[in-house]
Amino acid sequence: MSGQELGLAISVFLACAVEAVEALTIVLAVGVTRSWRSAFTGVGAAVLVLAALTAVLGPALTSLPINVLRVIVGGLLLIFGLQWLRKAVLRASGFKALHDELESYDEEVTAARTAGELDAGLDAYSFTISFKGVLLEGLEVVFIVLTFGANQHNVGLAAVAAGVAVLVVVIAGFAVHAPLSRVPENALKFGVGVMLTSFGMFWGAEGAGAGWPGGDAALLAIIPLTLAFALGLVAALRRRARLAAAPEAVRGEAVRA
Repeated sequence: MSGQELGLAISVFLACAVEAVEALTIVLAVGVTRSWRSAFTGVGAAVLVLAALTAVLGPALTSLPINVLRVIVGGLLLIFGLQWLRKAVLRASGFKALHDELESYDEEVTAARTAGELDAGLDAYSFTISFKGVLLEGLEVVFIVLTFGANQHNVGLAAVAAGVAVLVVVIAGFAVHAPLSRVPENALKFGVGVMLTSFGMFWGAEGAGAGWPGGDAALLAIIPLTLAFALGLVAALRRRARLAAAPEAVRGEAVRA
């Protein structure tokens, strides 16, 4: 397995694991509170829609010229990666609340309990919430699989990595029958943001005709540098928060220093 293939597999696995944790929380909440059968029916319907989208969009992407594909994929990865990285930096620096999967689970349970009477047969609420949750999180999984896989002409590897991630999360979630609140989701999102941003820069520049010194090996420098830059932003924002909370005299001394 080449360096790019390994990076592809790791990036897809981590990103899809994060999305799977969030979808699992929603399904567990409505299943435990209202109807497992209706929740699983919603999951099945969402999976069918996602499979159809993958079947339609996959061949369309892989048929594009490689440089056009890399520019498109690189741009999309930068958009998504920078969004993930921005939120991760704000959370790590204390400017945004950390995502709490247990809190999200409790909110979903409360909403399910106040949604009215349980419908006989197929419970519309359980079906709709499970369908929407899996579809929305699944769309990001499909995007990650197709962009990474199509660019490397290895959608199969990306799909396998995504499937393994989802399977691991589902088995773990149903084994403990509770949301995976101990999974370091915010740290995973930070790492995924770094990986998506790094690959986006790499492939986007290649598609535009730029050449990276060392070829694929350049990723070994791009990823650590992107991580270092993000961690530098976290440190700067934390210092800014400390100065804002400090008394005026302390702030003056810090500025003079």
